[in-house]
Parts: sequence; structure tokens; C-alpha cells
Amino acid sequence: MPRGRRGVLETVMGGSAARTSHAQVVHALGKAIVAGEFPVGTTLPGDQELEARFGVSRTVLREAMKTLAAKGLVVPRARIGTRVTPREQWNLFDGDILTWHFAVGVDEDFLLHLSDIRLGFEPHAAALAARHASEADINQMMHLALAMGDPAHTPETLALADLRFHLSVMEASGNPFLRTVGSLIEAALAGVFKLSSPKADRIRIGDVAASHMRIVEEIRRRDEAGARRAMEAVIHVGRSRVTGVAEAP
Repeated sequence: MPRGRRGVLETVMGGSAARTSHAQVVHALGKAIVAGEFPVGTTLPGDQELEARFGVSRTVLREAMKTLAAKGLVVPRARIGTRVTPREQWNLFDGDILTWHFAVGVDEDFLLHLSDIRLGFEPHAAALAARHASEADINQMMHLALAMGDPAHTPETLALADLRFHLSVMEASGNPFLRTVGSLIEAALAGVFKLSSPKADRIRIGDVAASHMRIVEEIRRRDEAGARRAMEAVIHVGRSRVTGVAEAP
């Protein structure tokens, strides 16, 4: 998980943490944009109105606007104001934007898109880990997989253990670009977490640990194709939980 900030999964589980004035403005405006309070193509209220709304200085407000612009949500226009950009320009790899989507509510399609992108990244990361992982990396991944079998897990602690395992595989891949997609993995696991029940997770803890240990076993054997298949199987299980809840009466 990114150091020094709450990730998507922790925020979904525990709610929002205390923020600086700058972060509060970014969060409030970002969430409002994602929710459609400020629709695509519209211009945000002027500086004076927003300063009064949030009780912040113009400096804080302008820094917040720069942050939102860097995330692709808005673009400043001279003599026009700050306009909300089309959704296809938003940086959906950004952890804050993913968090705001969960805050306003995500649907099945959103979660399935997340599982699709995981299928694009994580099986290849597992294959690269089979090629590049050190013995220390493999031992760490096995330790994390075994930890997922702890019968004392709650849905919250199991989700965090799951996240730590998957991030360790991305790290062991040795590819620095793959290490940067952690927020996507967090968001996908957060979506599955929101669909979970404590009883269901207690029943399946043993299966979860075993399926993740299979990934590590294939990596230890240096079987790239086997590691890829084992990771795909785990992601498909999460995907089936999303569709299963959506299809339930």
C-alpha cells in the first residue's frame, strides 16, 4: 500500500481520515465531480464562492484546483473558469478518484472493469515473478499466503492480507511499472470486500489461502505459465463473486 496515506481499501473499510484544508477541498470537490454534482462540461463556481463554501484561502483553493487538474478532473480556462473534463480524461489509476467512486457508489460494470484490468496486469506480474523473484521474495509471498488462512480473520483483516499478498507479487515481478498499479488492485479488492459477509469469508478462508499458495508454488517452480494460470484463477473467483451478488434474487 502507498506509504504515508490511506489506501482505497482502508478508506472503504474505515471511512475518511482527518485531512488538511487542501486535502479537504480536493476530496469534497473531487467527490462532487465524480457524483455528478458538477456535471462534465460545466464550470465550477468562482473562487469567492468556493472560498466561502470551504472556509479556505485563495491560495489553498488554487492549490486544490491544481491537484484536481493533475488528476484529469478539471481544466482551467482563461476568462471562462475551471471546467469539468470528460470522464475519459480522468485518471482512473489514481487512488483518490477510485476512492471517490466507491464513496458515491459503484455498480457491477465498474467492478467488472476493475477485474478485467487486473487480468491484464496481475497474471503477467506472476509470470515475471516466476522469472525474477529471489528466494527472499518467494519466502515472503508464501508467508503472506499462509497468513491468509488464519481462522481468526475478519472480512477486514482478510481483505488487507489479500492486498498485501497481491502487492508482494507485483513487487517480485521486478517491473517498476507494475508496482504502480496497486491502487487498482486495492479498488478491486475493496469492491469484493463490500460484497462480502463475515460468515461467507470464514467458510472460504481455507480455500483462499490454498489458491494463493498455488500461485507461490508455481513461482517457486519457475513455471511462468503455471503462475499466470494460478493468478488468473484467483482473479476469476473474485469476479464470480461480483456477478453472483448481482444475479442474486
